[in-house]
Amino acid sequence: MHLTRRNLLATAASLAAVALASPGLAADPIKIGILIPGSKSDKGWMESGYDGLVAAQKANGDKIKVQVIENINYADMEQALTQLASANQLVIGVGGQTQAAVFKIAKRFPKTKFSIVGGNAGDSLPNVAGYDVKQAEIAFVAGAAAAMLSKTGAVSYVGGMEIPSIVNAGKEFGKGAKYINPDIKYFENYTGDFDNVAKSKEATLAAIAQGADVHYHILNLGLRGMEQAAKEKGTHIIGSYTNYCGTDPLYTAYSITGVGFQVRYAIDQIVAGTWAAGYKPFGLKMGPEASDIVVCSGTPEMKAKLDAIKADILAGRIKVLEG
Repeated sequence: MHLTRRNLLATAASLAAVALASPGLAADPIKIGILIPGSKSDKGWMESGYDGLVAAQKANGDKIKVQVIENINYADMEQALTQLASANQLVIGVGGQTQAAVFKIAKRFPKTKFSIVGGNAGDSLPNVAGYDVKQAEIAFVAGAAAAMLSKTGAVSYVGGMEIPSIVNAGKEFGKGAKYINPDIKYFENYTGDFDNVAKSKEATLAAIAQGADVHYHILNLGLRGMEQAAKEKGTHIIGSYTNYCGTDPLYTAYSITGVGFQVRYAIDQIVAGTWAAGYKPFGLKMGPEASDIVVCSGTPEMKAKLDAIKADILAGRIKVLEG
């Protein structure tokens, strides 16, 4: 049969009507783009985000179709977000370092939804959601744990980029340590790069030289440098983001900051049709998947003390910085 343009349009309309009337036909998957600026195997923030994506894929099956871009330089972030926004209904930026670029690209793609894992309160757009992990809360608790675990009375923190959320977490780690031991020595350093192994090793060695024996971090691949320093000098680390107790003797505890939890949250919301723009704080009030501390060989007394500190933060009896 010869199809004219009119016949072709009529046929297409008829097929669309059949599809709508046939409940057995599966709906098209929701297209989701994920920007993971660092490595998805960094044992840190990025890996936690990727683990959350994997969990969401298992839970939602063929309801979603995912496109992932990872290991992107800051200079290429806008281009990567543009690529994802052009082809997907929801774009997730894994990390507060994506926030500025997300807000810029979101203005160009008003019909695409964007979620920022690690987003902060501030600017708002009707198609952008910012999820605040509230790292400063659990960093205070991690500082308390570090003071309990330290045998030398000195602890340290190494952050990547010196941005408010990372600095605030460092300040609260130190405050948490002093909450347990007012006389504890605290060393705080920033490498300017979440992935620089050499700089994080240098910063950790400098702290060890001054007596620090328990270290905390907000790093991505830069964590490898901290691990190298701790292994060489016989000190220990409180890990971030995910509980891996029992897998590495370097680590005596882990803070959980729910990066993967927030990735799953964004995907679950878009699938359920309940996704909403705006700032949303997570942290301790969202439960242990969102924020918690696990001491690998902790005593019941230590757990009780840390639980009491978490309760005091939630009740406002202990005030912590934003971020």
